[in-house]
Amino acid sequence: MALPKIEAPRYELTLPSKDQKIEYRPFLVKEEKVLLLALEDGGQQALIRAVKDIVKSCTFNTIDVENSPLFDLEYVFLQIRAKSVGEISKLKVLCPDDNETYADVDIDLTKIEVQVDEEHSNEIVIDKDKKIGIFLRYPSIDDVEEIKDLTAADTADLFNIMARGIDTIYYGEKTYTGSDYTKEEMNEFLENLDAQILNKIKRFYDTAPKLTKEVEVVNPKTNVKSKVTLEGLYDFFG
Repeated sequence: MALPKIEAPRYELTLPSKDQKIEYRPFLVKEEKVLLLALEDGGQQALIRAVKDIVKSCTFNTIDVENSPLFDLEYVFLQIRAKSVGEISKLKVLCPDDNETYADVDIDLTKIEVQVDEEHSNEIVIDKDKKIGIFLRYPSIDDVEEIKDLTAADTADLFNIMARGIDTIYYGEKTYTGSDYTKEEMNEFLENLDAQILNKIKRFYDTAPKLTKEVEVVNPKTNVKSKVTLEGLYDFFG
């Protein structure tokens, strides 16, 4: 006689990027094992693979994990984790007053929301009168390593990141899809833009929606209280 299969409970959440409701379930023991192995590995790529696999399985393949905005995947993963191992996550946070001591902090995962800058927009207007502009796509989880510090990127890498991030270009009544063109063609397009437009594109990345949480930490050695902003995969899952 075959052993019974226990069906996991289902929950519902709303994707931050498109106000779309999806169903999800807690991750199973086999999926938790994948996550623990990734954390033990310590590498960002291992963690990214684990998060993608878990989100894909636990949302019943309703999310395109390769192309979804990073903040969507982070938010969904936090909700999955909260239902799987508990709403409270115990983290060790580096105290900024001495930059060497770690403090224990309890984070309620259900209280973390995607933060959106009031001035943020994915539309870059080049010429309002001529109706020329760009729509940018939000970075995916695979883009994390390359976009984490645009100010430190060299010129070639900077242009490659921006070129890949162009979703569409509109010129009057015509629309051009970025993925239809080569990297060289997109780089050439960027090179012919005004420097102020490039700064607007950089600002798009700087102000993109993020899963962040400000917490108060007390240094156990100095008793100094500080506020620390948590952001990104390692801050919340590590």
